[in-house]
Amino acid sequence: MWFARKRSALSLVAAACLSTALAGCTSYSPAPKAFAQATIQPYRLDSGDRLRVAVFEQPSLSNTYTVDQAGYISFPLIGQVPARGQTLAGLEGAIATKLKQGYLRNPDVTIEVDRYRPVFVMGEVGRPGQYSYVPGMTAQNAIAIAGGFTPRGNQRDIDITRKINGDVLTGRTSISSPILAGDTIYVRERLF
Repeated sequence: MWFARKRSALSLVAAACLSTALAGCTSYSPAPKAFAQATIQPYRLDSGDRLRVAVFEQPSLSNTYTVDQAGYISFPLIGQVPARGQTLAGLEGAIATKLKQGYLRNPDVTIEVDRYRPVFVMGEVGRPGQYSYVPGMTAQNAIAIAGGFTPRGNQRDIDITRKINGDVLTGRTSISSPILAGDTIYVRERLF
């Protein structure tokens, strides 16, 4: 009788542990297909990107400009130019079009990214914070720059929050996944 009660109590404890573990899995959300597609699309500008703009034979207009919090760059002669969500080619065309309107006959504008907006690494890493993005970076590279995993860090997969087409999405992905400028990487605590 005593043994049967003990076995019943152990079964209840095991069931409670299993249901708790499974409840933690209900929040699991794998990365949507848009995550992988975003890494092969042309780079989209956003706040914090610093751009090197060159206008052929116009040294007074050629300079570095930063995309502000509102998503604009302030350009001489033409004022505020919307940059958020634009590709480099799209922004080149927008600046050239505005310069044609009474300033230059046939402006030749080229733009390069001088400094990408940062990535953010949080959770179970040695030094959580903001870090410089380098094209081709993976989540594992960013975690290494942030001091690596803590002893409690889950080293299999991580959560990435990314802005895609104006929507902020979060999904779970492997640590070898490519990341984009502006991503937030969160390393969870492992269960065991």
